[in-house]
Amino acid sequence: MKTYRQLKSKLLKDKKIKNAYDALEPEFALINTLIQKRLEKGLTQKEIAEKVGTRQSAISRLESGTYNPSLAFLHKIAEALDTRLQLSLIKKSGSL
Repeated sequence: MKTYRQLKSKLLKDKKIKNAYDALEPEFALINTLIQKRLEKGLTQKEIAEKVGTRQSAISRLESGTYNPSLAFLHKIAEALDTRLQLSLIKKSGSL
């Protein structure tokens, strides 16, 4: 059986798969940041949920990438983490 890294490396050689993977990068970067900030604060998913006024399961879905949150919900999460939500649009490389 191949390791995850070996399989990932093989799959990413396919241009369609690589493009789909790259398209998900912002979503996974956001999820990673939210989890990291929550852990830095020493908070559980349940504690964040209570601060936001939602259920732990909603935080779990957000952190697993199976929930498409609204900007308002992300703002509430940022507030609960004593952070500020900041969005930006940047030009793609090779674009005019």
